[in-house]
Amino acid sequence: MPTAPYGYLPAGAPIGPVRMAPAQVVAGFPVGVIYIEDVWYPMVPGNVVNASTFPFPVRLQPVRGLDISKLFGSERVDVSDSVLAACQELEQAGVRAICSACGFFGRYHARVSPRLNVPAALSSLVQIPWIRIILPGRKIAILTADSSSLDDEIWTSCGVGDTSDLVIGGLQNEPEFSCIIEGRGSFDNDGVQNEVVSLAKRLCEDDQVGAVLLECSDLPPYAAAIQSAVGRPVFDFTTLIKWLHNAVAQKPYGGWV
Repeated sequence: MPTAPYGYLPAGAPIGPVRMAPAQVVAGFPVGVIYIEDVWYPMVPGNVVNASTFPFPVRLQPVRGLDISKLFGSERVDVSDSVLAACQELEQAGVRAICSACGFFGRYHARVSPRLNVPAALSSLVQIPWIRIILPGRKIAILTADSSSLDDEIWTSCGVGDTSDLVIGGLQNEPEFSCIIEGRGSFDNDGVQNEVVSLAKRLCEDDQVGAVLLECSDLPPYAAAIQSAVGRPVFDFTTLIKWLHNAVAQKPYGGWV
């Protein structure tokens, strides 16, 4: 299945022949991330498309011509071909796994991922089946950028199926967070955090909620504050991307015995 060779090259060790895939002109990116090309708001540390978020290289690739309204919203259209093209560009660059920078790319997960040669998880929502396994019988609180855009299509594509155990809250109408959807170019970061934490606390008033999942790739900057406020495990795009990275970038262990 892999189109590029795996191989960790330890410093100072003898290195034999090294092979690159045809037309690959960069290397060393274990994870690639597709993102919405046309947006305008701050990408603070913790955001999936902020380069300081991860302790390993991440290759970023825009989906050309895409804006929020086309991906989810009143002007939504089928952009599966554009999503596939962006993922294939990441494959050509030699990434070992592909994720995204918007949970609503999950609408295309079931159609795009089988056409790729590397593991792909196009939405943080694909973590729901796993969370259900490790927290059986508990509900999952979902914080989303736009609750009105979560429909049967995206749930099915992400392998979720029944949604009766999901407690969903949207941020689309919050004064500061709505900057992201409306593309206003600036927000009060403390204000966004307060909005996000307040919503998480409301959702977790249900004692059956066992975990929080952040649909939006702009929410990980506030994950620690959410966890401190609600006292539950918090899953988001960073937990997903780090999981993918650990699977495709294994290094040999070293140490003293």
